[in-house]
Amino acid sequence: MDGIFGSTGVWFLIGAILVWFMQAGFAMVETGFTRAKNAGNIIMKNLLDFCLGTIVFILLGAGLLMGEDALFGLIGIPNVGVFTDFANYDWSNFFFNLVFCATTATIVSGAMAERTKFLSYCIYSLVISAVVYPIEAHWAWGGGWLSTAEPLFGTTGYFANVAYIDFAGSSLIHFVGGISSFIGALILGPRWGKYLDKDGNPTLVRREVKYVRAIPGHNLTVGALGCFILWFCWYGFNGAATSDMTQLAQVLVTTTVAAATGTISTMIYTWIKNKKPDVSMTLNGSLAGLVAVTAGCAVVDVVGAFFIGAVAGVLVVVGVEVIDKKLHVDDPVGAIAVHGVNGLWGTLACGLFSTSTGLFYTGSFAQLIVQLIGVVAIAAWTIVCMIGLFQLLKHTVGLRASKLEEIEGLDKHEHGLPSAYADFTPVPLAAEIIEAEGVPALAAEAAGVSVTDMTAPAMPAVAESSEGSAKLSKVVIITKQSKFEDLKQALNAIGVTGLTVTQVLGCGVQKGAGEYYRGVKLDIDLLPKVKVEVVVSKVPVTEVVEAARKALYTGHIGDGKIFVYDVEDVVRVRTGESGYDALQDE
Repeated sequence: MDGIFGSTGVWFLIGAILVWFMQAGFAMVETGFTRAKNAGNIIMKNLLDFCLGTIVFILLGAGLLMGEDALFGLIGIPNVGVFTDFANYDWSNFFFNLVFCATTATIVSGAMAERTKFLSYCIYSLVISAVVYPIEAHWAWGGGWLSTAEPLFGTTGYFANVAYIDFAGSSLIHFVGGISSFIGALILGPRWGKYLDKDGNPTLVRREVKYVRAIPGHNLTVGALGCFILWFCWYGFNGAATSDMTQLAQVLVTTTVAAATGTISTMIYTWIKNKKPDVSMTLNGSLAGLVAVTAGCAVVDVVGAFFIGAVAGVLVVVGVEVIDKKLHVDDPVGAIAVHGVNGLWGTLACGLFSTSTGLFYTGSFAQLIVQLIGVVAIAAWTIVCMIGLFQLLKHTVGLRASKLEEIEGLDKHEHGLPSAYADFTPVPLAAEIIEAEGVPALAAEAAGVSVTDMTAPAMPAVAESSEGSAKLSKVVIITKQSKFEDLKQALNAIGVTGLTVTQVLGCGVQKGAGEYYRGVKLDIDLLPKVKVEVVVSKVPVTEVVEAARKALYTGHIGDGKIFVYDVEDVVRVRTGESGYDALQDE
């Protein structure tokens, strides 16, 4: 690493900084693929993963990972070098391993999103960063028994000079994160309403599940941006530890090829399977390709990277659907399939596609066997640790939020945040606050609220409407968004200028069009519509209805509906005019 960009290994540190920025990508993916009422909670968890992890990694994790080998290569000896050896401590390696540690921890956040207690998640984050990741990473990257720098079975015999391959962490980071996600989500249970019993009622008991519901995320754009950020940062993730510029270029190319083929593979597979290419699943396909090539990015060629990514793109779809629809383990973002399934695939793929030792290039199974030994050992350690940790949390501080907290949103109950999107949150007016708190009007000033400011002028006495008791009618029109301009022009032409327009979702007797979200059929697809409301008196209702019908008619299902209501009265706020006069243009 010292030879890249100078003797200080600047690229090594730049790559580590890119890995740190992956926290932003994970936060956006997880936030976008879940519901808005939990956005703040997810952001907090991703932020705390790194901050809490930094503290415990300094105190314990760094020694377990980077310390002197002990117990036959199973553990590093904790030390205080980070505190006592300021001049000679290996700061570059420390920072590099720190950001990788945080990445391992944050994978679990998405799989356990929307129903995990914040305190329990923080405890989990502390434990995986302090003990679980440092010990298994020491095996391969810290000089332990599975060291990627040394042959596992020596230099003679069938396994001569065959070392375990995991260049950037398909198994040590992603496979571990995926296993932890699966165990956590399994013990935690699904989100309320995700799975239904035979009577169509929500159930948290896996053996009672008969139906699976899709729960779409609230912001696909944010999720997509998170995927782009992760892809960009992955060049540092895979390329930071390269030894020279030639190897760096090779790693960047294989990383790109695998990600691209993973994306295309997922798109084609979902297109064939569901008749339409699935957007959110295709984004997962990009990440699946990146995860899968991470282990072998420095030892495979372009052909190997192509097949690794292509298989990953299919595996992520199959993995998501099996985990969701067969095993009934609720993973809102697909973390188990992306990181767990494809972390395993990418590690084993090194035994097939390594240009120097892989089965397809040498005809020898030695590398594949070594890879199997490594993933079995890593899986066993992770499973034992995570089952123990999550069961302990479940039976002590509690792992799952209450039903009320989950339904109303963790933002509100865990963080006192009405919404992560303040402009879309109803804010009570001063008068409402006073009424709700029982503050008398005379005491309003003491409460810091001006009664004068919040009280409208008295309605002036007005003469009877110029049209006497003219009838007031409200016409509500629901139709396709594409027909709004035609409707607006038709209403303007007959003298209707006051419109209230709302973007809505809905379906008629046809129950919308059958669609899929992440492989699960939506119960009723709510289609985007536009709702136009007008109140008329001077313009006859029949004329409004007829103009709307002519503007909207195509003869096909989905043209819309028109509803007509009687209106008791209408008042112009500024002048106090009511009835017919309040509707007229001044």
